Amino acid sequence: MDTLMARRSSMGPGPGFSPTFLLPALSLARREVVRFLRQRARVVGALATPVLFWILLGSGIGRSFSVQGAENGGYMEYFFAGTLVMIVLFTAIFSTITLIEDRHEGFLQGVLVSPASRLSIVAGKILGSAILATGQAGLFLLLGPLSHVPLSLGGAAGCVFVLFLLSLGLSGMGLAVAWRMDSAHGYHSVMNLVMMPMWILSGAVFPASGASAWLRWVMWVNPLTYGMGLVRGVLHGSQAAGHAGSPPMALCWTVSVAFAAGMTLLCAWLATERSGGTA
Repeated sequence: MDTLMARRSSMGPGPGFSPTFLLPALSLARREVVRFLRQRARVVGALATPVLFWILLGSGIGRSFSVQGAENGGYMEYFFAGTLVMIVLFTAIFSTITLIEDRHEGFLQGVLVSPASRLSIVAGKILGSAILATGQAGLFLLLGPLSHVPLSLGGAAGCVFVLFLLSLGLSGMGLAVAWRMDSAHGYHSVMNLVMMPMWILSGAVFPASGASAWLRWVMWVNPLTYGMGLVRGVLHGSQAAGHAGSPPMALCWTVSVAFAAGMTLLCAWLATERSGGTA
């Protein structure tokens, strides 16, 4: 018995591939996926809204908007990558708001006092949101040929990986905001104020080359700009630079990985901070 207790003590609540980290993280991720799929309104809202944006904006602006490198499909081809990122963005918002719901229902408090480490709780919430976002964006990716987007098997697989990377960063950002808030309405207001401008100024709607000088500077310091560059790069290959004067791929990878890692670490710090507010 003493030996068994010693082994349990040595495992501790810290991070790592131990039962106190991996199992709670996977369980919370599965819970997020199941809860999301059971709420059909959230599924429709997260997927149908970006598709409507793509169709309406692409059809309405297509004849008056010309982008170098998107001559075949016009604006709908250019806006396709932006719609993929919009789906990831919407899903990140809808998924991480469940943290506030869990707090009000008492579920979060029960998880926090369990043997599971707080890092595993953060990992589970972010992973569940990332899986949902990538899955929905992957479904929309199948519509690429309708916009003359060259969709090869390798390009599709690379795009799915990039979307998963972006979803980790955006989900982490949403979770960091939700961890400090107690109102779902306030959360939506903050996310609309921060995330939607991030998406608009990422090159999703218009290229940086056609923007004014001060706006181009804002776009270059926006981390989502580099995520958008990655999506265009894996979809269009060497033609990506012609689509919007996208940053170099090496820089896009560096910023996107740093953004995802930074948001995850920020959530871990907020979760483990002693003065965790109402969490």
